[in-house]
Amino acid sequence: MDNATRSERSRNAALEAAIAIIARDGPGRLTLDAIARESGLSKGGVMHQFRTKEAVLKALLERQMAHFEEFSSRYQAKVSATSANPELATQLATVREAATAPNSAALALVAAMVENPGLMSLPRDSEMKRVAAIKAEAADPDLALLRWAAARGLLLSGLFGMSPLSKAEHDRLFARLLDDAQWTSLEQPARAELTKARAAKSGALPPAKAATSRKRP
Repeated sequence: MDNATRSERSRNAALEAAIAIIARDGPGRLTLDAIARESGLSKGGVMHQFRTKEAVLKALLERQMAHFEEFSSRYQAKVSATSANPELATQLATVREAATAPNSAALALVAAMVENPGLMSLPRDSEMKRVAAIKAEAADPDLALLRWAAARGLLLSGLFGMSPLSKAEHDRLFARLLDDAQWTSLEQPARAELTKARAAKSGALPPAKAATSRKRP
């Protein structure tokens, strides 16, 4: 085995050990010593890959983000020709995958949030781009964002052990969020109400009413 392959194996073993520790013991128990014990590597071997705990968390976030980016790319290629909202569909499916996958990226997010909130800029920047893409394709951006936010809520409530819902209920709700047919009828009324609300707030009248008002003596 060459040095590059050996180094990559050690790196992966350390990251897998880090996720196992976070899942079992919580992020507060994640140390380089704990990673060495969990992975079977020497502490020197771990430190050859990662000099600090923060470096481990950063690498863990980047690896897990790359995993779900790959999942998103495959899913979007599958639905791009059939979905009216392929970006939204892709993000909903990706959140569902994160919610159901053991030792998912969500664990890395929690660890980063607890240990170093500054690391959250990595996923936050990606999320901002995804939200912009969801809004750009949607007939009703607000409704699309509500579906996206609901999916994120299901993920986070389950992650923090706050959800009273069963797995079957989670699965059913994710399926409904993904089903465009159940939301299409809500899009135009929502947009019409938004237009009326904005017109009322600005004091402007719709064209038809404005024309009627001009005919009055």
